[in-house]
Amino acid sequence: MTRERGIPNRRNRKPSQSRRTVADSTRSTQAVQERPHPKQLSEKAADVLDRFRKARKWFFSDWRAMVATSLIVTGGVTAMSLAFLFKLPAVPNCPSIFWPLASASLRLHCAEIAANKRTVNDLLEAIELVRNLPSNHPLYAEATRLIESWAQDILDLSEEAFQAGHLDDAIKTARKVPKFGTAHQQVEERIKKWQTTWASAETLYRKAEDALRKQNWRLAMTEAGRLLSIENTFWQTTKYQEISTIITATRDDISKITKAKNLVESGGLQNFQEAIKLLSSINEKSYVYQGAQEVIADTGKKMLTLADAALDRRDTTTALDIVRQIPAAANLKREVEDYEALASAIGRVGNGAPEDYDAAIAQAQKIGKDRPSHAKAQRLIASWQAEKDDVAQLSKAQQLARSSRAEDLQAALEAASQVSSSNPKAQEARQLIQQVTSEMQDKEDRPLIQQADQVASRGDAGSLQQAIDILSRISSRRSLGAEAADKRGQYAQQLQAIRDQQRALAQPSPDPSPTQPPLNEDAASVTLQQARAAANGGTVDSVTEGIRIAGGVPMTSPLRPEAQSLMNDLSQQLLQTAMSQASADPAGAIAIAQRIPLGTNAYDQAQSLIPLWQGSLRR
Repeated sequence: MTRERGIPNRRNRKPSQSRRTVADSTRSTQAVQERPHPKQLSEKAADVLDRFRKARKWFFSDWRAMVATSLIVTGGVTAMSLAFLFKLPAVPNCPSIFWPLASASLRLHCAEIAANKRTVNDLLEAIELVRNLPSNHPLYAEATRLIESWAQDILDLSEEAFQAGHLDDAIKTARKVPKFGTAHQQVEERIKKWQTTWASAETLYRKAEDALRKQNWRLAMTEAGRLLSIENTFWQTTKYQEISTIITATRDDISKITKAKNLVESGGLQNFQEAIKLLSSINEKSYVYQGAQEVIADTGKKMLTLADAALDRRDTTTALDIVRQIPAAANLKREVEDYEALASAIGRVGNGAPEDYDAAIAQAQKIGKDRPSHAKAQRLIASWQAEKDDVAQLSKAQQLARSSRAEDLQAALEAASQVSSSNPKAQEARQLIQQVTSEMQDKEDRPLIQQADQVASRGDAGSLQQAIDILSRISSRRSLGAEAADKRGQYAQQLQAIRDQQRALAQPSPDPSPTQPPLNEDAASVTLQQARAAANGGTVDSVTEGIRIAGGVPMTSPLRPEAQSLMNDLSQQLLQTAMSQASADPAGAIAIAQRIPLGTNAYDQAQSLIPLWQGSLRR
């Protein structure tokens, strides 16, 4: 076998020398009888050796000759040494030997030289050089012993490769062991053991990795610790240290994810930002990288929810600030683009002009069905269309409110009341309703105040009482309610003074019996009883009659508060009846509400509902 080693004297070989491989040499050698070649030893070398043996025998047999020859040896040792060096046979140059003609002893010698290098190729070459000796050769037993040793060396080298972590190389090397001898019998068993050990180690390593992916670093440590019992140096040291380092790093990453989740759970933009910063620091090679990305995606969705709330408040500045901080890792690029478009559209409707609504609707309509925010865009479009209609109603109401005609003012109230409370113009609509209502109430109540003043100007008790009754028809919650209350108090004082004077004239005694009821108290009590009896009928007419009768209790009577309370209760009954009937019979509800008299606590509410019910009749 020819080894591929760079031997300088190979280059000096003559072209006529054979370059056949050892295998070729071996096949040729089988045809040649194993014996020393006569040309291998020179005659001069044999003669020198023979003379050297004789001189040595004489030298050691006669000690006296030693003294005689000492001087000769001392002087001629150098010359003899040089002679022997030049005359003895040279050490063989194994790479240049023509093996088909080489002797067994020479093959054995070169094989040992190769085997001493202890590489797989050299051991195989050594085995190849001597494995074909016939069994009757004198060197056969020695060659067999060496071959067995060298085969075992190859198996040992494969074991070293396995322990160093090179399973495939170990198996490949082991299967190069010659198929004879005891070493070969160990190969398959050894390979099976290696494969089983390696599979067990890989299983433990994968279990540790799987535990890390599930963010269970404690379980990963347990699985990794079992590698120390694996019968392989590579897995006990290199791979154990490797997975231990990974577990330490992953444990830190798991801690970051846990902290980030707590921040996200707490809510708030600042916490979201801090959570994303923590998660973004986790390397993409980390076993929990995917888990970190999932938390980032969840955080991004929560940030979209915040932005959505800001959009609902029409706070486009905050909404844009939020969505632009959503990281790319959240995979919400399309959602962010949609929110930016919607925020721009919402900003357009802030002015409230019809053309601004049209522009916003056109922009939102560009968000097609394939976009994530299509449904939201459609809801906004519907809302903006309704708001646009509301704005038109408000504009109509404002125009009608400029008129002094009662019917125009009523129409203004109806138009303004149709503006939705969610519309940005809702506050403006409410102010218009309040303004028009106040103006209408002034138109309705001012004549009553003027009439009461005119009646009270006559100055007698009956006229003052009549004026007080007229003013009582004006509720304190109406625009002129405070003025009417002041005048009622003024006229009540005048009336009380007249009655006090009349009592003084009729009964000069200064000490009337304290048990004697005040003037008209008996009559007022009877009136209240009559009012309750009338209202017990339970019909709209009977309740209305009860309110009318209770209103007859004088303002100056001690029982007037009780009468007013009864009137308020009965008026609420009428209002509840009207409201329960409004959806099925708006006209009937209006008729009932109109029966609620001025001065009761249900009057204002009834008056505000009447225009709404009238509007439903026109649809």
